[in-house]
Amino acid sequence: MTVRQIQWLLASVFFVLGGWCLVSPASVMALTIRPEYQTDHPTALLALGAFGAQAIIAGLFAAFSRFTRATFLAYGIGLLPFFVFDYWFYVVVPVFTPLGMLDAVGNVVMLGLCWMGWQAAGREATSR
Repeated sequence: MTVRQIQWLLASVFFVLGGWCLVSPASVMALTIRPEYQTDHPTALLALGAFGAQAIIAGLFAAFSRFTRATFLAYGIGLLPFFVFDYWFYVVVPVFTPLGMLDAVGNVVMLGLCWMGWQAAGREATSR
C-alpha cells in the first residue's frame, strides 16, 4: 500500500465518524452516551456537531498533506492520549456506551495505519 493510500484511509476514519457527528449529533448522543449523561440541550448538540466539523477538517489535512515518516510517527504518538481518554470515560467514569467505543476502534485503526504509513514512507524514500 502506498503512503497516499494510507493517508486516505486515515482520512476516512475522520470523514465517517466526524461526518456522523456533524450530520446527526442527536443520534451520536443517543447511541454513544449512557442515558444518565445524555442531554438534548442545544449547546451539547452544537458541540457534537462542531466536533464533527473539526474531524472533517482533520480528515482533509490527512488526505491532502504530504506525509513523511516523521508525520506518521508524530500522528501515532499524538493518538496515544486518546486511548487514555477512551479508557477513562468507558471504565473509570462510564460515560460511553459500548457503541461509544467506536472512537477507540477508530484510534486503533489509525494507529495501525500510522505504523503501516511509517513503514511505507521508509520504503518510498529508499526507492527514490
